[in-house]
Amino acid sequence: MTRLVWDADSKRLFETGVDRVVLYPKNIKTVGYANGEAWNGATKISEAPEGGDITPKYASNNVYLNLVSKETFKGSIGAYTYPDSFAECDGSAYVTGAGNTPIGVKITGQNRRPFGLSYRTLLGNDTAGTDFGYVIHLVYNATASVSTRDYETVNDTPEAIEFSWDFTTTPVPVAGYKPSSHLMIDSTKTNPQALKAIEDLLYGTESAGVPTLPTPEEVFAILGQQAG
Repeated sequence: MTRLVWDADSKRLFETGVDRVVLYPKNIKTVGYANGEAWNGATKISEAPEGGDITPKYASNNVYLNLVSKETFKGSIGAYTYPDSFAECDGSAYVTGAGNTPIGVKITGQNRRPFGLSYRTLLGNDTAGTDFGYVIHLVYNATASVSTRDYETVNDTPEAIEFSWDFTTTPVPVAGYKPSSHLMIDSTKTNPQALKAIEDLLYGTESAGVPTLPTPEEVFAILGQQAG
């Protein structure tokens, strides 16, 4: 048998940062999501799932069993700006004139369009730093809630407004597993060809293909087909 070793070289792992944020507004009249749009200026994505509470049940004066409640994936997005297509997700709409041309007016208090997200967090270790790998997060069926905005006078220490939105999700069916609204793809444990195929879907390609959000089944199929 081998004795356990702590903090060996290349095994001191950590996760940091967030980048490559992409917004996929959900189609209103058809199934699936609209083409992805790069989300510039994203500063933070916080994951705050709820549920999983344990409720003990008693019998014969002792704990008989523990029931666990269902989990809901929730979170928040922080950013200095946001894609135009996120306006509908935030309950806004651009007023249009003749020929459905925008006239430069946006109105709030409208229906909120659900959306999907993809973003990347970096994996690091003590030898390769943040070049060690990354995790691609896929979020489905998210809905943003009402958010506050503080507009302050410009002074001798000006700051850019950082917007923030809380969101909650509705899980989607996942064949062979319980419904979920959050997938994580670890680059250090995924076949490189399969990973590239998934990234080409998420981010699009120069030659062909627009950015799209694949379903969990499509992700599984790509990984299964490409695995050696």
